Amino acid sequence: SALIDKPAPEFELPPLYEDKPGLAKTDLGGEVKLVNVFASWCIPCKIEHPVLMRYAERKVTPLYGINYKDRKTDAVAWLKQLGDPYQRIGQDLSGRVGIEWGVYGVPETYVIDREGRIRYRHVGPIFPEVMEETILPLIEELKK
Repeated sequence: SALIDKPAPEFELPPLYEDKPGLAKTDLGGEVKLVNVFASWCIPCKIEHPVLMRYAERKVTPLYGINYKDRKTDAVAWLKQLGDPYQRIGQDLSGRVGIEWGVYGVPETYVIDREGRIRYRHVGPIFPEVMEETILPLIEELKK
């Protein structure tokens, strides 16, 4: 990705839920974060969802979501059915923010460092091996 080692793009997304915050560039940085772009209509997103649920349970770093080109009611129902691993979820109904991040398909997942820079991008579903062998070691290195 052209954005690797560059600051995350400027963005501000409204919340998916009324009682949970949305997501903006100002929420990135300070500590390592994982940002996952997902949609209820995305079959691979459903495949990776159990991996994200386990990640959230481990409390390694905050996990934030960008709900991409999805109807609010569909996304809320999907998360209610499968579980909600995200601490913040921004709703990108138009896909504008996804374009700024370079998203060309969902799911996509980004590791963001303490300075708010994109340090890793994973395109496609995260399988347990990718989480354990690539993403978690990078996060631990960035936390030092």
